[in-house]
Amino acid sequence: MANESTIDQHVRQALYDIITPNKQEMFDRIAPERTKHITVVLENVYQEHNASAVVRTCDCFGVQDLHIIEKNNQYKVQRDIALGAGRWVDMHNYSSGDSPTKACLTALKDKGYTLVATSPHENDFTVHDLPIDQPMAFIFGTERRGISDEVKEMADQFVRIPMVGFTESFNVSVSVALTLQAIRQRLELSKIKWKLSDEEVEKLKIHWCCKILNGGFAIEERLRSEYAMKRK
Repeated sequence: MANESTIDQHVRQALYDIITPNKQEMFDRIAPERTKHITVVLENVYQEHNASAVVRTCDCFGVQDLHIIEKNNQYKVQRDIALGAGRWVDMHNYSSGDSPTKACLTALKDKGYTLVATSPHENDFTVHDLPIDQPMAFIFGTERRGISDEVKEMADQFVRIPMVGFTESFNVSVSVALTLQAIRQRLELSKIKWKLSDEEVEKLKIHWCCKILNGGFAIEERLRSEYAMKRK
């Protein structure tokens, strides 16, 4: 019986036969640079410009997952700012229940992430000396109030971006960009295995193929069923 990796290779190749060579080249080049070692959490961000810029930033730095906590504000992406990044970054929304924040952070902890709250008022670490050996979920709060008390209670660590001016903090989109740039650069120079595994890369290519094809996920399901029938 074929293992899951072999099936994924078969499905990915069948999907590659449908999409353009240009998209194949892009997926082959970009997917191996993706990471889930870092993930970003936005809590109740309400400015559409910043919300859209964060999606684009995650894509640019190869961060595959963006977690969005919607307590009072609905997360809206402006297409002209995100420039299609929402197609390539997986966005996970938390908006139901008594505490969307607790639901999100608990889920991330269960997956093995260290919860890193970003705050200019805490002095634990900077982006330059934060331990990076374990998977990290960076939590960013609203433009005015920062992270909530609930985040502060659940956070494992706090991190800040060093500043020397009068202004207390960067806006959220700039904070995300500076944080990801610093942490990714440190990971690039480390010996930590922080990129996706070969199996994860293959699954990501399939996922992207399905996103750009009309009825792509139904096509994937059909291909898997056909392959299973052939193997019987």
